[in-house]
Amino acid sequence: MKNMRILQVITSLLTGGAEHIVVQLAERLTLKPGVHCDICTFDGEETPFCREIEQWNEAHAGGDIQPIRIIRLGKGVYSVRYIWQLARLMRLYDIVHTHNSSPQLFAACAKVLCTVVHGHLPMLCTTEHNTSNRKRSWKWYAPIESWMYSQYSHIVCISKIAEDKLREYMGGKWLDPSSPWYIRISTINNGVDVEKIYTAQPDAALLKLKGDRRAVVMIARFRAQKDQDTLVRALTRLDKQQYELWLVGVGERQVEVEALARQLGVSDNVRFLGLRMDVPNVLRAADIVVMSSHWEGLSLSNVEGMSAGKPFLASRVNGLREVTEGYGVMFGEGNDAEVAKIVTRLCEDPALYGFVAARCHRRAMQYDIGKMVEGYYEIYRPHP
Repeated sequence: MKNMRILQVITSLLTGGAEHIVVQLAERLTLKPGVHCDICTFDGEETPFCREIEQWNEAHAGGDIQPIRIIRLGKGVYSVRYIWQLARLMRLYDIVHTHNSSPQLFAACAKVLCTVVHGHLPMLCTTEHNTSNRKRSWKWYAPIESWMYSQYSHIVCISKIAEDKLREYMGGKWLDPSSPWYIRISTINNGVDVEKIYTAQPDAALLKLKGDRRAVVMIARFRAQKDQDTLVRALTRLDKQQYELWLVGVGERQVEVEALARQLGVSDNVRFLGLRMDVPNVLRAADIVVMSSHWEGLSLSNVEGMSAGKPFLASRVNGLREVTEGYGVMFGEGNDAEVAKIVTRLCEDPALYGFVAARCHRRAMQYDIGKMVEGYYEIYRPHP
């Protein structure tokens, strides 16, 4: 097979599920013979993921493996000049794979320029990371998205429900199994390094801080999609001498959640741990892992949480239901009373606790990162 040059395009490398997937794909695909992968970001901010790539390059220096480049186009997410910059960049690659809304649209436009100006037509792929987005409610935007998706050779959805929702939104040829357009959409579940998480050492400092309390942890950015509020309210229904809540992440809604904790009188039992790059160690130090959301695609934190060897709880919403139901424990969206009841029962019943934890770990193995990488590689590689 000839050498394969791949460019992953994303808005930024800020901490998040899509960003994590891009970094993992770049690192693991570049280890394959004849494959090289670079990352292009619109926002050039330096982040922990950027430093991870630097460390990866240092660890693999001196051999046959080319370093992964992070190509920064500018600052901010929306700028039409990115279209021209992408067109010049894309001619250097065989495959261009986009993530997030603005890279999806700008790369589709750049593909036209790249073909006309440079005479090069790279394979264009994209990943849908959610079951929905606000653009799908804009009727005037539907023709633009229809054209945009038609420019892609393949569209990857991170869960079956995300694929179903996209097909429903697109309609027509995308829904007809007899149409050649139908096979342009497929599902590749997000994956994590299950073994790395399961065997991680619990964070000693957090173990000391919690003492005899049971710790419930949620790993997620503070944004409208996530629902840390329900866990804060659930804490008011639990014995404050026995339980505490760890919230890992940053984001625009953190101030609101902090204010809610003060208002409800549980500030002393809520630890805002900020941005952490040692998530496996945090998960292993906690007693119960929760993902409380209003909607999801396929939450990477969901799979990470189920990998930790601890019981996992999740809101009964699309994206979380698909992975968790029948393995972890589900609760009604926003139902803090149900959360408190489940947490109490798990902590008071060691047999149930162990049963749910083991079942979650077995489920996580189905989403191991190796399977995800092979799924993308199968799409990229040339077929006879």
